[in-house]
Amino acid sequence: MDRAPAKAESVVARSYGRNWNAVSIASGPRLKQSRLLDRLTDDQIADLLGNPRKWAGKGQEPPEGDWSTWLFLGGRGAGKTFAGAMWLTARARGAERLALIGPTLHDVREVMVEGPSGLKAVAAPGERPRYEQSRRRLVWSSGCTAYAFSAEDPESLRGPQFEAAWADEFCAWPKPEETLALLRMGLRLGTAPQLAVTTTPKPIAALRRLIGEPGLIRTDARTADNADFLAPTFLEGLTRLYGGTRLAAQELDGLVVEDEDGALWRAADLARCRGARPPDFERIVVAVDPPAGSRGDACGIVVAGRAEGRAYVLQDASLRPVSPMHWAGRVVEAAERWNADAVVAEANQGGEMVRSTLAAARATCTIKLVHARIAKRARAEPVAALYEQGRVVHCGAFPALEEEMMALGSDALKASPDRADALVWALSELMLTGPGRKPRLRRL
Repeated sequence: MDRAPAKAESVVARSYGRNWNAVSIASGPRLKQSRLLDRLTDDQIADLLGNPRKWAGKGQEPPEGDWSTWLFLGGRGAGKTFAGAMWLTARARGAERLALIGPTLHDVREVMVEGPSGLKAVAAPGERPRYEQSRRRLVWSSGCTAYAFSAEDPESLRGPQFEAAWADEFCAWPKPEETLALLRMGLRLGTAPQLAVTTTPKPIAALRRLIGEPGLIRTDARTADNADFLAPTFLEGLTRLYGGTRLAAQELDGLVVEDEDGALWRAADLARCRGARPPDFERIVVAVDPPAGSRGDACGIVVAGRAEGRAYVLQDASLRPVSPMHWAGRVVEAAERWNADAVVAEANQGGEMVRSTLAAARATCTIKLVHARIAKRARAEPVAALYEQGRVVHCGAFPALEEEMMALGSDALKASPDRADALVWALSELMLTGPGRKPRLRRL
């Protein structure tokens, strides 16, 4: 084979060095699958296999010198798992007892061990460890063993001892400080125990205290730094949706974004989003968050439209606890008033009965049932990002709705935010879902 040029070798180092399985297949009988690898000599492939630092991405190499704790803060897809797996693989060649800690045991196995950038994927052929499910441990042929622990069970770390540990997604741990303290008490073997913590940051007290520890070595990585190894549309799509927002700074740039009260909206933000409605809309929807019963919470009903890349909140038609036919009648009335093309209804509390109730009230437009599968705050965050980007306009003053919006995600929330929930469903349908039906123009 001809010797590959420097550029080709660099591409191979970055593309195939990430996954030893790919290198192993490409360097065997099926080498012709890759024109690029076909140009490498056996010595060049062996050099790549033996020198992983050549293909570690920006910021993914462990710190130089003596250190006890390495904190890798990175955005989604920034290569945190790869960095942690590469570091622990190197430690496995000299240590005998290691620890793996993730938010759950499922995360440890599916991400840290079996994942595409996990410990099995980065291991050289012949050195790939095996996972023993019954004993929750990873075993290398050298005899080194890494034990899996869940941050859901900090007490399981009492007793075991290790020479090194890799802690992944620290900010997603249920009890981060308690778990970390017990883990560190077990790092007492060898001459220089080390701990690597990889996580997407969140403004939690445990992370702030960890960052402030003396002697801690910190690495910061953005999602964009690792763009070559992500789907082409991934970064572009997220940047378009969330660029310039607190969510983007945290989830893409890997920054610790301070938000002391946890609120997603503030009064000043909402005051800036007031404006007039345009003459024409591409779509208008009525979103409804039905109450659990006639004496329960309010029924959230919000009307919103979309025009030229912006969403416009048109009416808050919410009402206090009433009978199903009463709130369904209000929804139908709002849909007719605004010539809406769809009613978006949360169906967690009633399932198909929600559809039947709206049909009984003679709803003539499309009824789309949606189900809440994640927490209220998580559903609301992408919508809050739209406000930060200036892509939502309130066509009027909606004090009750805006009060719930400001309370959502903060300690000030005392009751179910039914109006805010309806708003989130409406704007998600208009701005965050797929292309859907072909837009129609209507004049109000």
